[in-house]
Amino acid sequence: MGSFNSSHIQQEEKEDHQNHPNNNNISDLQLYHHHHDVSDQPPLIMSTSPNISPTHLRHLLITCAELISHLDSPSANRLISLLSSNSSPFGDSTERLTHYFVKALSFRLNTNPNYSHTTICPMTALTTAASASASSSSNYLFPPMLLEEEDDNEETLHSCYLTLNQITPFIRFSHLTANQAILESIDSSHLSIHILDFDIMHGVQWPPLMQALVERSYNSPLHPPPTLRITATGRDLTLLLRTGERLLRFAQSLGLAFQFHPLVLNNAARPSDLISPSTLGLHQNEALAVNCVLYLHTLVTDDSRDLLLFLQKIKSLNPKVFTVANKEANHNNPLFFNRFVEALDHYGAVFESLEATLPPNSRERLAVEEWFGREVKDVVGVEGEKRKQRHERYETFWEVVLRRAGFENVALSPFALSQAKLLLRLHYPSEGYQLRILNDSFFLGWQNRPLFSVSSWH
Repeated sequence: MGSFNSSHIQQEEKEDHQNHPNNNNISDLQLYHHHHDVSDQPPLIMSTSPNISPTHLRHLLITCAELISHLDSPSANRLISLLSSNSSPFGDSTERLTHYFVKALSFRLNTNPNYSHTTICPMTALTTAASASASSSSNYLFPPMLLEEEDDNEETLHSCYLTLNQITPFIRFSHLTANQAILESIDSSHLSIHILDFDIMHGVQWPPLMQALVERSYNSPLHPPPTLRITATGRDLTLLLRTGERLLRFAQSLGLAFQFHPLVLNNAARPSDLISPSTLGLHQNEALAVNCVLYLHTLVTDDSRDLLLFLQKIKSLNPKVFTVANKEANHNNPLFFNRFVEALDHYGAVFESLEATLPPNSRERLAVEEWFGREVKDVVGVEGEKRKQRHERYETFWEVVLRRAGFENVALSPFALSQAKLLLRLHYPSEGYQLRILNDSFFLGWQNRPLFSVSSWH
């Protein structure tokens, strides 16, 4: 059985570096009116010393969302002004979280035709104030991406993905667990392995697997290292080719026979249209593994047929193993208010975990929080087909839809569990991270809230 030890984890790190006063009896609305005369227009200033407690900031955000759900945009807008003056991208986790939720709520008011636009707090003022707050203290490093709203592009996404992989355990935990499932499902007798990886990004998942395959062959002289082929999807051919070149160089350094095939997904084609033995160039003598880490939620729409078709086509390829990792949250609720509260709790836990493990002036922390802020903007600020972040929970959605498509759950092994525990102990020693098992699948979260799930299927 192949495995990962600390050297594999360190190698992945190297690869990453190379590629780069309060009364709880006071109601929320009473508190709102106490701090703000509704007839006034408050100055748009940022404060790093809020006079509202974290608990009441949360309650005021929920009150604001409730006002918006009732189409009371004037009241919501005045509350947004109060919240913006008590938030900052450089404060504690609650101030930072509030900052991004205020931006998302303001975006929703600005772009949704159901709301009046006469008194909406402009995002440019918020951003300018944030910049001024940053320049007033040399202790803060302000990444350029925080200074302006810009559309997501592949380069930005890839860069933030690498940073997230470096400073939090979530992606690395997903990669490590999925790789162990692949190793255990494809034994050393297979001479050829083909991995179909949806949305490969920088490919940081695969160098540790390559190394494990080679080391496993050292322990079984009768079985030489297999040939490895990766078919990888993405939306930018240039970035895909760069990823392939990096993986090829690493494979060559190990003496591992390796091929890389890019598969570009564009907005016109459905991913399921590209899933066929001929399109993928599948060979009968290959052991196939299909990998979807933080990808399947992009296929979730109001109509589940496309997602089900995609999964059924994956099943028809008869893979040895199908590894799946998702965010553990319900951000697909059709009701805005319910979706808002779910997002507030999910990202609140994420921001708390970042605060517990990184200093406040960490450039990497600021960049990752901005990335999560973009997700919040999508979950909270966008409706209909334009909303992309449609995360669902494992137990109530993914387990059901995967079984419906014909898959059976493969229990993740005790050894995989020990590897995940080792990862957390060596690199993320905070006691706040919690690893749990449910229905033969792994869940990594902060405190008592699961945030990511990993499962294996065939």
